[in-house]
Amino acid sequence: MSPLARNRENDLTTGRMVSAPITREDLARWAEDQFGDWIKAVVDVSREIIAVGGELHADDEALLLADGSRQEDLWGINLYPDEDGRDWIEFDSMINIRPREGNRSRGVDDPHMRARIRGVVASLIRAE
Repeated sequence: MSPLARNRENDLTTGRMVSAPITREDLARWAEDQFGDWIKAVVDVSREIIAVGGELHADDEALLLADGSRQEDLWGINLYPDEDGRDWIEFDSMINIRPREGNRSRGVDDPHMRARIRGVVASLIRAE
């Protein structure tokens, strides 16, 4: 079964699990069904999987938590599949606010963690 077929089994309103590579073109189609040119996602940096397409980042977060992820490993982002370079990933989500862990903003304050998130996204969402 192709990764895209496996990912389509999930309901878009609650998000889709991405654990095998997909293309940006696939992601762009999913984004059209949601917000147009962008889509919400939550990255599990330990398990190296992503949930995309929830109405809220909390929906994608809940999907990953139900699948065994740990909350401290989850980071919310927005993806703009038609953008180039680093601009296609936006680090902005309410689930990222974690004062006890030193992240006091909706962004991802730690540059090392941003790099880990970018790495997971690059491994699972390919340009072609």
